[in-house]
Amino acid sequence: MLDREPTAKLSADPLMGWTGGGDTVAQTRLLFSTREEAIAFAQRENIAFDLELPPRRAAIKPKVYADNFKFGRVENWSH
Repeated sequence: MLDREPTAKLSADPLMGWTGGGDTVAQTRLLFSTREEAIAFAQRENIAFDLELPPRRAAIKPKVYADNFKFGRVENWSH
């Protein structure tokens, strides 16, 4: 994914108070299939880039509601 840095400062709308600006380049996001495609695009278009790898996600152990009533349960009843 390629996100561009904003080139103009955001300003508050005097009527509604929403923040916005006229910089549409910062509102675009490009998605690529591979990391290499993103790097090649940035180099071809002469865009300075900073590569950030996504953090590793811990595996989530699935929980089963029926385990709350299992015989031989070692945890205390929570409620």
